[in-house]
Amino acid sequence: MASSSSFKRALAGIALVSGLLLSVSPTVSAQEKVRPELGKPLQQAQDMLKAKRYKEALAKLKEADAVSGKTPNESYLIEFTRANAALGAGESDTAAKAFEAVIASGKVAGPTQLSIIDTLVKLYANNRDYAAAIKWGARYYKEGGTSPQIRTQMIQAYFQSGDFANAAKESLADVEADEKAGRTPSEEKLQLLANSYLRQKNNAGYAATIEKLLNYYPKKSLWANVITGVQRKPGFSDRLALDVYRLQLATGNLTSTNDFMEMSQLALQAGFAAEGKKVIDDGFANGALGKGAEADRHKRLKDLAVQRLAESQKSLTGGQEETDANAAKDGNALVTLGYKYVTLGQAPKGIGLMEAGIKKGGLRRPEDAKLWLGLAYLQSGQKAKGVQTLKTVQGNDGVADLARLWIIFSK
Repeated sequence: MASSSSFKRALAGIALVSGLLLSVSPTVSAQEKVRPELGKPLQQAQDMLKAKRYKEALAKLKEADAVSGKTPNESYLIEFTRANAALGAGESDTAAKAFEAVIASGKVAGPTQLSIIDTLVKLYANNRDYAAAIKWGARYYKEGGTSPQIRTQMIQAYFQSGDFANAAKESLADVEADEKAGRTPSEEKLQLLANSYLRQKNNAGYAATIEKLLNYYPKKSLWANVITGVQRKPGFSDRLALDVYRLQLATGNLTSTNDFMEMSQLALQAGFAAEGKKVIDDGFANGALGKGAEADRHKRLKDLAVQRLAESQKSLTGGQEETDANAAKDGNALVTLGYKYVTLGQAPKGIGLMEAGIKKGGLRRPEDAKLWLGLAYLQSGQKAKGVQTLKTVQGNDGVADLARLWIIFSK
């Protein structure tokens, strides 16, 4: 999951820690007595280090390495200097080995030791030694470290090493902790969690995380992927095609000529002429319709939508359609008529009829009716009622999935 941007951030972190280490790096004079034959090249190496002549410092340290019988303090001074010089020279393997030797010496503690361990985690992660990154990450927190960046490095190391179960477990813990504390989980953290689930083929976990991404970081492309994923779920019903198009339209994902034509035709067939005409008008307005070899066909559909809308409005005059719907034994006609009024811009009247139809009962598709009522509330500006109604939608054929996505969209 590591990206070029996260890699650069890690390098920046190493550079920052390197500066800290240089500021506290021990000098020969400040330590226990060092033999002259070793102290001279070591002091020269430290002077080169301060002058940012990193490779020269590393070369000079070889003279100190050649001195036999080094005391623990002498070895510690050499390795601390070597670690900083290697960081500056970009020799990460050398830096990591030297820093490990510094830690093993037992001569550093507190903030300095945590800074070194922090650097080790980043070095090993960037070197793709993920097991070492995880090991030193655990050591960092054991020693009292609190940087969230180290935890991110550890989780990424789990992922990159193929331990997707631990990557998901730790990512989920972080996401839940953020949410419990009222913080918004980072997009990177949620993406890592989603990918961890995906690699495990944990479809439920993946879907739930993608919905969190939609909640916190809604994007047109992400909406497109989620809507497509819902349609591909086993058991998804074809009767919900118009409802899918409605969500695509709302999220900016109704773009192709075929989509506009198909949605308009489905709306007209369902008796929602105003909705069908609006879709056609939108298609002409954005250039998806009215051009190319099919331009005449688009024009005919537009003319048909205009005709159907006129017929629909005429049929509503006098209230006979409403009288017939109220006289019906079930509430199906009331629900359809109510949503027709909603699409005509008469939401209060339409919602009243839909509520009456649902209360009357005997519905062929009661969950669909609740979905439509929820949308009607949202379209009329009654967000709280809309969300409350959509939360009651159930079913395994896709209708509940669409209701849940509308709830997310409403936010």
